[in-house]
Amino acid sequence: MGADHAMTTVLPAPGQPVIEVHGLWSVFPQPGGGQTVVHQDLNLTVLRGEVLTLVGGSGTGKTVLLRQMLGLNTPARGRITVLGRSAFELASFGAAARVGMLFQQGALFSAFNVLDNIAFALRELKVLPEALVREAALLKLRMVGLKVDDAVKMPAELSGGMIKRVALARALIMDPPLLMLDEPTAGLDPDSSDAFVALLRSLHHELGLTVVLITHDLDTLFDLSTRVAVLADKRVVIAAPVPEVLAFKHPFIEQFFWGERGRRAMDLLRQRGQDVTATNER
Repeated sequence: MGADHAMTTVLPAPGQPVIEVHGLWSVFPQPGGGQTVVHQDLNLTVLRGEVLTLVGGSGTGKTVLLRQMLGLNTPARGRITVLGRSAFELASFGAAARVGMLFQQGALFSAFNVLDNIAFALRELKVLPEALVREAALLKLRMVGLKVDDAVKMPAELSGGMIKRVALARALIMDPPLLMLDEPTAGLDPDSSDAFVALLRSLHHELGLTVVLITHDLDTLFDLSTRVAVLADKRVVIAAPVPEVLAFKHPFIEQFFWGERGRRAMDLLRQRGQDVTATNER
């Protein structure tokens, strides 16, 4: 294998930290001068094997934080370690083998067919025969519930649900232990959303993944989350199982979970026979 992939990733024991964020500041310049502080002394720990959901209002820097965990953005101050290494090293040292990323709109390469999109990171290593690369890509294609016939389709021919599945297969091509998802069910109809959440739940358990996701969809949050981290006041105000978050007193939590939209989602879950206060118990 190439130098990037040859670097050994030693996973912590289940329940131990996979990602640690300490004293994080995210600061952006304003047009005409001045600065906007998005995060200030933010701390967060992601534990191996959990599904941690990030929620927060507009401007709280959820995607910024996700990109910093990936090493794509550099914070003004603070430290992020991912699988025992500085997050800033990820982009240079085999990131795809450690972290899979599913972007909000899929971000498929429009000029590549489905199989070539999935195989991209593995092919770029230039260490495996093409036959093995294609075999691995077809395996991931089937893993996410697509058919072999779909391999030759172009992104423009795919439904929204299929785009998400192809993007997920691409994120998993290097068998990373950590998966990050930005609004994984955004733009999907209810049936497609439910099917994609069921796929994510299955893969989380089957592959032993650690998952960090951003979502505004309460059905997705309740169905998948081990813990929820609430971003507000430039920091994480609570990171806990759903029942503890629901009981935490904060204006954003009151609006997000107990407002009209939140109550509708909880009512639907109760109609399905799901106890909202036990959604973290799987």
